[in-house]
Amino acid sequence: MDVTKTVENILAKNEGQLSGVYFVACGGSLVDMYVAEYFMKAESSKCFTGWYTANEFCHVPPKALDEQAVVILCSHGGNTKETVQAGRVAQSFGAQTVGLTHNKEADLFEVSNYSFLYDWGADAEVKNNPMAIILDLTVSLVAQTEGYAHYDKFKEGMGIIDTVVKNAIAQVQERVKVFADKYQNDTMFYIMGSGPSYGHAYGFSICSLMEMQWLDSTSVHSGEYFHGPFEVTDQDRNYIMLMSEGRTRPLDERAKTFLQEYAKNVEYVDAKELGLDLIPTEVNEFFNPILFYSVLAEYRLALSKVRNHDLDVRRYMGKVAY
Repeated sequence: MDVTKTVENILAKNEGQLSGVYFVACGGSLVDMYVAEYFMKAESSKCFTGWYTANEFCHVPPKALDEQAVVILCSHGGNTKETVQAGRVAQSFGAQTVGLTHNKEADLFEVSNYSFLYDWGADAEVKNNPMAIILDLTVSLVAQTEGYAHYDKFKEGMGIIDTVVKNAIAQVQERVKVFADKYQNDTMFYIMGSGPSYGHAYGFSICSLMEMQWLDSTSVHSGEYFHGPFEVTDQDRNYIMLMSEGRTRPLDERAKTFLQEYAKNVEYVDAKELGLDLIPTEVNEFFNPILFYSVLAEYRLALSKVRNHDLDVRRYMGKVAY
């Protein structure tokens, strides 16, 4: 099902009303939803919203959840038990559910009123990955129910984001090799970002480094850096700084200024330098994490190769009872 048809069906059932949009998943799939929830908080004046790890949603569903709400669910493998159960909970409140997965035989379909089977792999278009689909769906719902002045510019951005990402990936190829060689023996990284990009700072930390490389890592919001975390800054600690385009860039620039004076091991990944300014300024902030996901995937791949630690190796996930 496509975004336009899904929005039409949701609003037809709700007679054009929308009380809230909630985002529910686990791990990397939850990370894919952060920017959409950020958009809701930044641009919607009428709807409740929330970003929930699925098991918490099951135990503490939002009080505002009702039959005019939409709950968006995502599970790459399609069978994440907590996310499937969250779909049941959402439907028990009368909410409409939208499920996204890469698995054609996913259990998630059983608890989804509307479903997206998204593309994945080297040849897949970025605009068809779950983060982009969820963002497009969310922006379209807000535009149709309460209006969004920059909707046309957002759609323009969706039309060129693949080109931006493709160019950025080519641009960082030598850089990621240098990064991997430099940090191959290090075991701790601080990932920093702000605005809609903070979700991917968190995601790169817990998924790419902790899960896929078994490395210690934490994410630090650029705005919170000066309210505690900067006290550990020195010449030995390692930072990856996500420099966003958009309204929160001054937060990143302030942190960068400090890091340039007091730190040595900092990798700056700058969305402006990587071409995100090709997207209209009114909306480009919402495309930061889409760009960062693809670019940082190159960083983790290079690191995995030099460390001889395959990205798919696990010691607990899917192997022991939990």
